[in-house]
Amino acid sequence: MKQFRGNVYLIGPMGAGKTTIGRQLSELLRREFIDSDHEIEARTGANIPWIFDVEGEDGFRDREESVIDELTQRHGIVLATGGGVVMRAANRRALHERGMVVYLLTPVALQLERTARDRNRPLLRTADPRKRLTELMELRDPLYREAAHVVIPTTGGSAREVALKIIHALADRETLE
Repeated sequence: MKQFRGNVYLIGPMGAGKTTIGRQLSELLRREFIDSDHEIEARTGANIPWIFDVEGEDGFRDREESVIDELTQRHGIVLATGGGVVMRAANRRALHERGMVVYLLTPVALQLERTARDRNRPLLRTADPRKRLTELMELRDPLYREAAHVVIPTTGGSAREVALKIIHALADRETLE
C-alpha cells in the first residue's frame, strides 16, 4: 500500500464519523490520533455543551482556534476536528497549509441517524434537528470544500474501508504533485 507522509486533518459535519474514521486511519498509518473537541474538553475540564452554555459559541470557537493552531504545528498526527471548525478562516488556513485536509461528505439523513441519541451536541438542542443539520450543511459545505484537499463520501463501507479510501486518495494526490 502506498503511504502518505504528512499530517491528515479530518473535517466534516457532526455525525460524519471523523473520530471513528480518524482512529482507524491513525492505526493504519501508525500515527498519533487527536480529536480537537476532546483536547478542548481535557484542557478546560468541561464538556462542550457546558462551554457553549457559559461562553457561547464565540467563546468555544476562540478556544477551538487556539487548539487548532497548536495541534496543526505538530507532526505525524491524524486530527479529527469539530464540525464547525471551518467557521473561522484562520482554522481553514492552518489546516489547509499544514497538512492534507479530508472532507468526510455525509448526507443530512445519515448525520441525523448517527446523532439522534447524542446529547453532547449543543447545536442540535432544537425542536427540529433535521432542519438545523440542513441549515448547517448549506452554510458549511462551501467552507469544507474550500479547506479540503480531497472529498471522501462516508456512505459506503465501514470506518476501516473509508480510512483505506482516504489513504489511497492522499497517496495518489501526493504522487501527482
